[in-house]
Amino acid sequence: MASDNNTRPASRNLKSLVSLWPYVARYRLAISLAVVFLTVAAAAALAIPMAVGQVIDRGFMAEDVAHINRWFWLLFVAAAVMAISGGLRYYWVSWLGQRVVADIRKAVYDRVMSMSPEFFGRTRTGEVLSRLNTDTTLVETMVGSSASFAIRNLLMLVASAVLLVITAPRLAGIIGILIPLIIVPVILIGRWVRRLSRSAQDRVADFSALGDETINAVSTVQSFAQERRESVRFGQAVEEAFSAARKRIRASTLLMVLVILITFGAITFVLWLGARAVLEGEMTPGVLSQFVLYAVIAASSMAALSELWGDIQRAAGAMERLSELLEVESAIQAPVNPRTIPDKPLDLVFESVSFAYPARPEMPVLQDLDLRINPGETVAIVGPSGAGKSTLFQLILRFFEPDRGCIRLGGVDLRDLDPAALREHLGVVPQDVVIFSGDAADNISYGRPEAEYREVEAAASAAHAREFIDRLPQGYRTPLGEKGVRLSGGQRQRIAIARALIKNPPLLLLDEATSSLDAESEVLVQQALDELSAERTVLVIAHRLATVRRADRILVLEDGKLVAEGDHEQLLETSPLYRRLARLQFMDGYAAAD
Repeated sequence: MASDNNTRPASRNLKSLVSLWPYVARYRLAISLAVVFLTVAAAAALAIPMAVGQVIDRGFMAEDVAHINRWFWLLFVAAAVMAISGGLRYYWVSWLGQRVVADIRKAVYDRVMSMSPEFFGRTRTGEVLSRLNTDTTLVETMVGSSASFAIRNLLMLVASAVLLVITAPRLAGIIGILIPLIIVPVILIGRWVRRLSRSAQDRVADFSALGDETINAVSTVQSFAQERRESVRFGQAVEEAFSAARKRIRASTLLMVLVILITFGAITFVLWLGARAVLEGEMTPGVLSQFVLYAVIAASSMAALSELWGDIQRAAGAMERLSELLEVESAIQAPVNPRTIPDKPLDLVFESVSFAYPARPEMPVLQDLDLRINPGETVAIVGPSGAGKSTLFQLILRFFEPDRGCIRLGGVDLRDLDPAALREHLGVVPQDVVIFSGDAADNISYGRPEAEYREVEAAASAAHAREFIDRLPQGYRTPLGEKGVRLSGGQRQRIAIARALIKNPPLLLLDEATSSLDAESEVLVQQALDELSAERTVLVIAHRLATVRRADRILVLEDGKLVAEGDHEQLLETSPLYRRLARLQFMDGYAAAD
């Protein structure tokens, strides 16, 4: 999906609108009402020229005041019906557009949220947001406006063409001969507009992605004094989007000018013939007036259709991009008949597991890894950067599948479990903590939204977060700001620990949960984790000696292989790699131990 979007054949664009139908069809009542009011409004509009013709021929020409009064009343009634029906049509098609786009946005968001990390590794977040915002807005414009106007103008065009034939067959025939001169440029230039519309939408997605990336990393940008450089990059991306939009606008303008010029040129020519017919007595002034009004309606409808065609082309390109998201499948799927996780202390077993990230298949991260974490055991994982420590967590969380071998939790292969059900049994505290923009209580109860307030307080107390939460202006109801900007690094980590604790999971995954804490907080939180670990299985990526020494067992990874295991003292004696890591990574603690 992230590949060159312009390589796709343009002929698929309009076909992509078919994927809109399931979202539209579920609101048949709104569609029916919109069609009824549209038809009534069109009929009322088409009745006006006939009334004008009658006023001229049977009123003005015959000097019949009563006839004039009657037809003017009919004109007013037709205008009133047209206004009321038009307003109701507008309401229902606008409602339908908003409703359909809301459904599409929810469907796209649901699909994106179900994607595995592999998807986000090849798709920019800004690209997804652009499709959720810009592309759905284009679809809303078509469903809630353009489609209705297109159907209305098409109906008016067909009906006025029929009435033209009935009113003056010879003149209508001449118009029929001239119609191909109008249709050909619509088809040819319309294809050009479609291609340019897709390109313009892609450029908008580009600067949206760049803006999202740099705004989310604004502190890094400013730390390296790269504000000017990023502003230039963003400006260039915006200018490229503007250039693409300008090309689309130029093509749409050319299409509209040609259609209007040719259409009204043809109508003018036909009206000239009609005026000669009136002078020669072959046609009455009222019939000519009626024919003129129907011709104006037909020409206006044709011109409107040419303009709306561009909107439909843009919406088709947008729906194609949305369909790509709606059709993409996650690399991680729940089995048809998932198994359940046993309700008991869980062991975790890796059996000959090999894995390489999809983006780097030639670089295996884990190679024939065999290990076992016993129920209730706390196991620390150490190793140099790139050894595969974080990858173990990615596989346990089933963000990725092993290329070979299997992972069992409580004796059940993870591939036989629903990913959501699996993750409900896991508590995770990452090193890079994510804090949402809600309040403290919302962040702590994120994994268990149904948790009671006392449970939130208990989890906060266990993580030693209560002491700073109580000092916040509104306590647990204090908004923490985007990404938790109101908190220090250690405070954010304690919130994350409380979030994991409130789930009371049988398996804890800790990416050095105390790494951002000061010495006093580390001792308190470590005590809480020790108490919590007594009745569950804990796997922790260790960066500190305190964590290593508290573990029941230490696993040493190198190049994706288990090269040593044991306790701290044993590994200092038997593992050169561990001894080197101890001197470098645990230097202070190691010196104290010596």
